[in-house]
Amino acid sequence: MARQPKIDRFNHNVLTKYQIYNSIFITLPFDEITNTGVLLPLFKEVCEKGYDQKMNPTEIVENFFTSYQDDPSNKDKHDLLFRFIQYIERQVVLFDAIEDAAFPIVNNMDGRGTLRSIKEEAQAKGQLEELKDYLRRFKIRPTLTAHPTQFYPGTVLGIIHDLDTAIRDNDSQLIKRLLAQLGKTAFFKKEKPTPYDEAVSLIWYLENVFYHSVGTIYNYIQQDIFKGEDLENDLINLGFWPGGDRDGNPFVTTETTLKVAKRLRKTILINYYRDMRKLKRRITFGNLQDKLGVLESALYDNFYYAKTAEPLSIDTLMNGLLEVREELINKHQSLFLEELQDLINKVKIFGFHFGTLDIRQDSRVHHGVLTEIVKKTNELGLGFFPEDYETLSDEEQITVLSNVTGKLDPSVLDNDMARATIESIYAIKTIQENNGERGSNRYIISNNGSVLNVMEAFAMIRLCDWENPTVDVIPLFETVPDLRVSHQVMETLYSNPVYMEHLKSRGMKQTIMLGFSDGTKDGGYLMANWGIFKAKEALTEISRKYDVKVIFFDGRGGPPARGGGNTNQFYASLGPTVEDEQIQITVQGQTISSNFGTLDSCQYNLEQLLGAGVENQLTANEANLFSKENKETMQELADISYQTYVDFKNHPKFLPYLEHMSTLKYYGKANIGSRPSKRSKSSSLDFGDLRAIPFVGSWSQLKQNVPGFYGVGTALKKFEDRDEFDKITNLYKESAFFRALLGNSMMSLTKSFFQLTAYMKEDEEYGAFWNIIHDEYELTKRLLLKLTGYSELMENEPAGKASIDIRENIVLPLLTIQQYALKKIQDINRTGKDAEDLEIYEKMVTRSLFGNINASRNSA
Repeated sequence: MARQPKIDRFNHNVLTKYQIYNSIFITLPFDEITNTGVLLPLFKEVCEKGYDQKMNPTEIVENFFTSYQDDPSNKDKHDLLFRFIQYIERQVVLFDAIEDAAFPIVNNMDGRGTLRSIKEEAQAKGQLEELKDYLRRFKIRPTLTAHPTQFYPGTVLGIIHDLDTAIRDNDSQLIKRLLAQLGKTAFFKKEKPTPYDEAVSLIWYLENVFYHSVGTIYNYIQQDIFKGEDLENDLINLGFWPGGDRDGNPFVTTETTLKVAKRLRKTILINYYRDMRKLKRRITFGNLQDKLGVLESALYDNFYYAKTAEPLSIDTLMNGLLEVREELINKHQSLFLEELQDLINKVKIFGFHFGTLDIRQDSRVHHGVLTEIVKKTNELGLGFFPEDYETLSDEEQITVLSNVTGKLDPSVLDNDMARATIESIYAIKTIQENNGERGSNRYIISNNGSVLNVMEAFAMIRLCDWENPTVDVIPLFETVPDLRVSHQVMETLYSNPVYMEHLKSRGMKQTIMLGFSDGTKDGGYLMANWGIFKAKEALTEISRKYDVKVIFFDGRGGPPARGGGNTNQFYASLGPTVEDEQIQITVQGQTISSNFGTLDSCQYNLEQLLGAGVENQLTANEANLFSKENKETMQELADISYQTYVDFKNHPKFLPYLEHMSTLKYYGKANIGSRPSKRSKSSSLDFGDLRAIPFVGSWSQLKQNVPGFYGVGTALKKFEDRDEFDKITNLYKESAFFRALLGNSMMSLTKSFFQLTAYMKEDEEYGAFWNIIHDEYELTKRLLLKLTGYSELMENEPAGKASIDIRENIVLPLLTIQQYALKKIQDINRTGKDAEDLEIYEKMVTRSLFGNINASRNSA
């Protein structure tokens, strides 16, 4: 029987099931007043009809109370709205669980981009040996980051997991009980999570999902592509930021870093122990069970009695497993060899570290720290720096920094930040001693714009009794100006004999991080993406000139506005002018749970990333080259878009609009992540201090999604006005990169709903500014439809669009409540009336953040 189209599979297995289970859910009594579930569908209908009739959120809410309530008091109104918020939050969870359960049915697990498809395509084209050669050196590294916007506590994650299983099994009785449990389980965090709390939450995904999915993928490649031969390349590395990312997070201490590394080691040993016990149930012959028993006991002792047990080394574990393998092959006809090989492969991939714990800090902090170090060490006469260091030119300072080595005791430093920074570097050494070098071997410098930024960090590392450090120094270029000079910065570093010696000791590999999130915040959607692409081209060229293998690490968020969207499409489109032997990306927020939250989705999306690299290398390389004309067109589009966005950003109402009309200031109150929502402690709002997550997230909550499209329409219109739209059409037809960019921008437009905030156009202060945003939205939408020939946005992705539409429909009442509360706050601040209700409305805005964030799955 022919396979149903994806949209039909989605409708049958997701939409229909949601309608059935939601009808059960809203009839369950969760509180003393049992009519909330009955009233919510009525409120939703009032919202839908209200927006169709051009009503504003305040009118919609008041109309509902007039129609369906008998003269309720303010307290009754508030109580019911809060209960609506609680119900809608849980409807989002229900939809998540249903969509996760249907994942392997809706998505073709053997379709394009999966390993089976890659292998079959390579065989058909006679490229199997080329594929194997590429897989021997290619790697992907998803890095789970330290700023999740997914706020679900562990109890709710457990319910989602169990719901997923019950839905797959069609166990209606268990589903009903789990929905009842969901209704009674608290979502809201009364206190901010600590960085360690965040780490524990994300380690859950490593332990329960990545460990198994990565093993399955690696086994398939080894058995089905390499026919059982040992594969030296570990293919998939995991990165980890919670506990190591210090950038703007005062709550990350050296103690936290070491504690997280310890937890990572303990967790991977527990996983090995579980697998070892399963092996012992199968390998029960000869003396092999005794050999496995010795390894099992050593693993147990090392995570349970870690303080007193004799340390188990990775070599001892691996050699013990290889010894058992040899005997299985030679004496026991390879019985249960696949099960044993699975554990061997996992030990090879995950070591004793599980995920590499990266350390990150801002270059401006480093500069202040180095200034303190110079001052203090000169006071103590330690001779690390010349007395006149502060008055030297940048070039002279770089020369000094290149030659600084020593053993600096952090306890001699009076300044807290200076001491903590040096301690964090010593922590890397400690982690390497306990977890192996892969446990922590990367130091990332955010806001990197110069050679001096890199050399200050490099010198501090070498001052920690580490003349030849086993750590990679990784500059993170984020702003448009920094991206433009990044290749010059790296050429100067490559020309520095001391730094080049360091690179030689690191295998002539240089990792460079590029920030999509802050790039978009700084320069707008098109310029950020094109600026990063051009920076990658220039960095690839200069690195190849110096025989350095450059590795790009992309700092991406979930939505298109932060480099997210369909990332697999993006990487498949890069072409031969960008180094492509590794794909490294940050994964955060709801993207962790939506793309990697279940075994199926994790395996599928990891395979898609692997497939994107292979496709770019083997099948689409030459096709992705930009012609001279296309490059000129792309550059002009980016330049126009950039200027349009910069003018918009410089509008006098830009920051006030965000501060007074959006949810920006409520992100800090939401207790979602451990980091403050802005870098400085200043009470005034400064654009430079704004973090990308609350910035992009606030536009998402407004359903305006400005960073994902603003400037695109204006840029396209310039060509239309000059009767040169055919140049855009040619670019779209010939460039997979451009198609991927516009496809992701369409997703931002699809998630926009301007009727929600249409009331703002009547606002005396901000009405004109709202119209500027709305006009650009309409312009961008019109021209993207003209370019693609679609009759509606995302016409080529009907299942993806359907998922977005349902999610947006679920949270429409929640968005309405949020805007109603924001308007009440604005009225109270303007008139002073009903000031006693201010705290209630602020709490309403904050509480409504969560459901909106989780429903978007990639809102920040």
